Amino acid sequence: MTSAPPVPRYRFVNFSVAELRARLPEALDIYVTAMRYPKGTTEQRAPMWLSHMLREGWRCVAALDEHQQLIGICYGYRGSPGQWWHEQVRRGLLVTSGVAAVETWTRNYYELTELHVRPDAQGHGVGERLLRLLLDGVPDKATLLSTPEGPTRAWRLYRRVGFVDVLRNFLFAGDPRPFAVLGHTLPLQPPPARPPTTEGRAGG
Repeated sequence: MTSAPPVPRYRFVNFSVAELRARLPEALDIYVTAMRYPKGTTEQRAPMWLSHMLREGWRCVAALDEHQQLIGICYGYRGSPGQWWHEQVRRGLLVTSGVAAVETWTRNYYELTELHVRPDAQGHGVGERLLRLLLDGVPDKATLLSTPEGPTRAWRLYRRVGFVDVLRNFLFAGDPRPFAVLGHTLPLQPPPARPPTTEGRAGG
């Protein structure tokens, strides 16, 4: 019987604005690959990511492999009126759920803006680790994110952590795919403890 391949070892670090700027092409390549966007999307998104770094509450967590290559990236900032994503979500909530939902979700929240893991590094808990590290200590009452509709690893991650539906099948301006907007109150609950192993236990 062949043994299972070893689980890769990754290092998780907080990136400053300068550090993400220095590795922006690498991070955007992961983003485009994970989101299945055309390669030319990196040139369009770079100015947006740079502007996000200037927003209140911005923070970033990265995952590096043993060769210091970037394999995952996650960042966010405090959501507020006037921001493009905020206004899009607010409009959707007003139409589908009314003023009460707008007040509940968009009055005091942290936008989990980007969370992407290189496809060949997925399946090892990198995404959840990035998410939890990013949101640890965030003072806002809730966090919101958007993700394409469909059965994906991202969906399984968000459901496992406890995110709930805020908007479903929502169309953001400029993207033909339907998205879900998901939310979670803060702080997150810690992950469930793993059961103890029974290695070496003799049969009865």
